[in-house]
Amino acid sequence: MNEQHLLSPGPLLGEDGNLVECGFAYSLVKTYERNKIKARKGRIKEWDYYYVGNKERGIALTIDDNGYMDLCSASVLDFTKRIVVEKMIVHPFSYGKRALPSSSTAGDTVYHDKKVEMRFTHEGNKRHLYCVWPHFSKNDEELRVDLFLEETTGGNSMVIATPFKKKHHFYYNQKINNLRSSGYAKLGDDFLDFNKDSYGVLDWGRGVWTYQNLWYWSSLNAIQDGHTIGWNLGYGFGDTSHASENMLFVDQDVYKLNDVKFDIPMDEKAHDDFLQPWKFRSSDGAIDLTFTPVIDRAGGGNYLLLKSDQHQCFGTFKGFIHVDGKTFSIVNLPGFAEKVFNRW
Repeated sequence: MNEQHLLSPGPLLGEDGNLVECGFAYSLVKTYERNKIKARKGRIKEWDYYYVGNKERGIALTIDDNGYMDLCSASVLDFTKRIVVEKMIVHPFSYGKRALPSSSTAGDTVYHDKKVEMRFTHEGNKRHLYCVWPHFSKNDEELRVDLFLEETTGGNSMVIATPFKKKHHFYYNQKINNLRSSGYAKLGDDFLDFNKDSYGVLDWGRGVWTYQNLWYWSSLNAIQDGHTIGWNLGYGFGDTSHASENMLFVDQDVYKLNDVKFDIPMDEKAHDDFLQPWKFRSSDGAIDLTFTPVIDRAGGGNYLLLKSDQHQCFGTFKGFIHVDGKTFSIVNLPGFAEKVFNRW
C-alpha cells in the first residue's frame, strides 16, 4: 500500500463535519466532538467493547449506542467445552442517550436498567469492568463480573481515522491491546479466574457508518516466553488508502504493519467454513499465520431493512510476523478473528 499517514494532534472533524485528516496514530491525538457531526442522529454509532481471556476461558462485554437503538451484551466462553453463553438487551430510539464518553481516557460508560447493571470506569491507572446481570443464562443463573485492566504497552495503541466515500461518514477507532487482567467473572457456580496469564482488549469506536458494511477483524492478547504479545489486524470497510489498522505490540514496542488478508476455507457449498483453519497473509510476506478456531460465536438476524451476519471465532494462532528486521514467532496463542456483515 502507499505510505501510511501519521495523524497530527487537533480536532477530528472540521466545521463541514468531515475528517480533518485521515490516517493512523498511536493514541487518541484527534479530539472527537459529537456536536460537530453533520449526519442524522440515527446514523451515529458509538461503542465500548471489552474482551478478556486466557487459554481456557473468555468474557466479552459491550455497551453500544447505534443511534436508532442501543444495546448491552455479555458473552461467557469456555474453550475446553467449546460453549458460549450470552445475552443481549436492546432498547430502540436511543439517539445518543447513553452518553458514551468522547474519549477512552476518561469518563464512565454505563448501562443500567431493571435487568442489568454494567459499568466501565477509570480507577487510578486501571479500568474497572463491573457487571451484575441476574437471570442471565437459560437456567436463570446470575452473571457477575469484577475485573481490573492495566495497560502494558507504554501508552501505545492502534488508532485510525477512516473516511467513507459518503460525506459526513467516518470511523474513529482505538484498540488498546494487552490489557493485563486481575479479577473474576462468575456465572452461577461457574467461577472464571482472570488473574493469571489473562489479557484483554478494548475496542473503542465512534463514528457515522454507511448503511452496508463488511469487515474482518482479529485481536490477540497473550503472553509468550515472558513477553506480552498482541496485535490488531483488520480491513474491509471505508477508504484505508491513508493507513491500515494493522499493528503488532510486543511488551512496550509497537510495529506498524501494512495489509493483511484473511483466507477463510469454504465447504462443499462454497459457504465460509468458519471452524476450519484460517490463513492470514500479507502481500509483502510479513504476516504468515494459521488460526485454528474452537468456537464460532455466530449471531445476527434479518429484519427487513436491517441485517447482521456475525461470526466471531475464538481459537489459537501459530506462525510468524516479520517486521523491522525482526521475526516474531507465534506458538499456539489464544485470540479471535471475525467476519461481520451489517446493513444497519
